Amino acid sequence: MVKLFEEFSLKNLQLPNRSVLSPMCQYKAEDGTGLPNNWHLVHLTSRAIGGTGLVMTEMTNVEKRGRITDNCLGLYNVQQQEKFKEINEEIHKYGSKSAIQIAHAGRKSTIENSDIVAPSPIPFSDSSPVPRELETSEVDEIIERFAESTKLAVDAGFDTIELHGAHGYLLHQFLSPASNKRQDLYGDPYLFPLRVIEAVKSEMPADMPLILRISAKEYGAGGYDFDFAKEFTGRFLKAGVDMLDVSTGGDAPVRPEVYPAYQTSYAKELKDLYNVPVISVGELQDPKVAEMVLQEEMADLISIGKGMLRNPYWTKEAAALLGAELKLPGVYNLAY
Repeated sequence: MVKLFEEFSLKNLQLPNRSVLSPMCQYKAEDGTGLPNNWHLVHLTSRAIGGTGLVMTEMTNVEKRGRITDNCLGLYNVQQQEKFKEINEEIHKYGSKSAIQIAHAGRKSTIENSDIVAPSPIPFSDSSPVPRELETSEVDEIIERFAESTKLAVDAGFDTIELHGAHGYLLHQFLSPASNKRQDLYGDPYLFPLRVIEAVKSEMPADMPLILRISAKEYGAGGYDFDFAKEFTGRFLKAGVDMLDVSTGGDAPVRPEVYPAYQTSYAKELKDLYNVPVISVGELQDPKVAEMVLQEEMADLISIGKGMLRNPYWTKEAAALLGAELKLPGVYNLAY
């Protein structure tokens, strides 16, 4: 049996197969509005037509200043919600499920003349602006923004929600000793993520799973190692996280050596340690590699980024290569 094309269930999330569109920024939102448009409709729906099990939107931000750029998506008003609802209706027509990755860029925002904020006034890189340290009350307000964005996402028809706690964005910034030097209660690296998880869960149906993307280790100077990631992961699972999306890095402008399946060992160790379903990501676009990762029980779902940028029908191509049956809508099957 080809495991990539087995169904997957978690709470009320029922996926037709184990392929996931990795959330990748498109930088195509309407200038300054955070609104999705026809670009996002076509980008996301085409992957559903191509057979992807779970179609995940790019990093979508919980407030205006939380966007990476002026052309990044937001979900903090009804206009944005209505656009996402239209996209979800199209995704669902083709049998795929939808997910949204919600986040706040913090010090990684590059919007000019914006209020760039962070746990501490430490820039991301030598060429980045120095962010303003958030007041304690402002941290509490951002937690509320995560709750509000979650409510909008649920009402827009998403099937599951992923919190972005990786790649150097705000949740990650609070976790990292390299970016959090606070002297108030949020100097505790666990507190902000835990309160965000609690706030998000309060707006989610009990049977909807919450996914958390983490960086299993950091590559920058003064960052945390995998042992620390294992510790905080355990706390977040107890707080209500249902599934992990395991990546690495992003805390500094340092890149690791990249090769096929280079992050799967972290996913497997967390899966085995906590008996929790995991998504693995990173150089898995070769269908044989993706299938091997699943067969070896290193992950439960396979997240494909650049491979699906190159080919929106990656999942169908994988089925053809691996000898699995996957029916596409319309006359598309004639191509195979």
